[in-house]
Amino acid sequence: MEKYICTACGYVYDPELGDPNGGIEPGVLFEDLPDDWTCPLCGVGKAMFKKQE
Repeated sequence: MEKYICTACGYVYDPELGDPNGGIEPGVLFEDLPDDWTCPLCGVGKAMFKKQE
């Protein structure tokens, strides 16, 4: 499962962990996150994330 990093604050979305505080269960791929999902640390949208190398 690929991880994505927020280019604004460095938060890493790990699909194995999900985003429990945001109501995202473990196992949800980044591509499958709702369009209105935002970074739990800084609040930017999905467009500000890039695939972690």
